[in-house]
Amino acid sequence: MSKKSYEICKGGGAGATDRVALTYDQRLLRRKKLTTSSGEVVFVDLPQTVSVEQGDGFACEDGSVIGVRAAEEELYAITGETVTRYAWHIGNRHTPCQIAPERLVIQRDPVLKAMLEQLGAEVTEIVAPFTPEGGAYGHGRTMGHDHGHSHDHGHSHDHGHSHDHGDDHSHGHSHSHDHDHHHEHHHD
Repeated sequence: MSKKSYEICKGGGAGATDRVALTYDQRLLRRKKLTTSSGEVVFVDLPQTVSVEQGDGFACEDGSVIGVRAAEEELYAITGETVTRYAWHIGNRHTPCQIAPERLVIQRDPVLKAMLEQLGAEVTEIVAPFTPEGGAYGHGRTMGHDHGHSHDHGHSHDHGHSHDHGDDHSHGHSHSHDHDHHHEHHHD
């Protein structure tokens, strides 16, 4: 039997009768078919795309609540002498990052791994729930999903692919717009 869910209860997972484990990427959703830990199928159909966090709940039409928990996924744990410096470089790449006093945790990305190792970081493969920091606009995503403004750098953030095709994801944020050629005023 399946049931429908129409609403997210922020922090409402405490009274949940069932749970669903979602990875970080799966926790950004609008319409999705979920299978709970008891094997029940729930169709989530929300008015807009939202980012759900561990501890949130889906309110179902029959009055039940399905709690959300962060699923275990393949991640990198980053440690070393200058963790704050590594955090700056990760943030500069618009990469979601979970910050703890002694380590950083990011999704596995060979390009970032190589960059961090060049900076002297120790990068270890781990499997754990991923609950990164929210951006500067409150909880939620760091990548502009719910900031209400676009960065418009001429690139798209397609989250449907894994980032292991070996190219550098720095997106070229140099912004040199060649303003120099506008300043040649010849007064004869």
